[in-house]
Amino acid sequence: MSNITIKVNDNGSLRVTGDVELIDGEGNKIQTKQTFSLCRCGLSKNKPFCDGSHKGNFESVVRAAKEE
Repeated sequence: MSNITIKVNDNGSLRVTGDVELIDGEGNKIQTKQTFSLCRCGLSKNKPFCDGSHKGNFESVVRAAKEE
């Protein structure tokens, strides 16, 4: 199995890299590339993919909890 990475971009999309199957709510496979971005702002006209509509309209900076 290949390494799969999901990066939470500051004020932007979820960047997915690796051999991933993307499935809709009815179980249908959505065609993807090896690297793609998923919308998390809800503004994309190309959902579930990001089209850049978040720029200037969405703020979210997620950080992992620091281990003590």
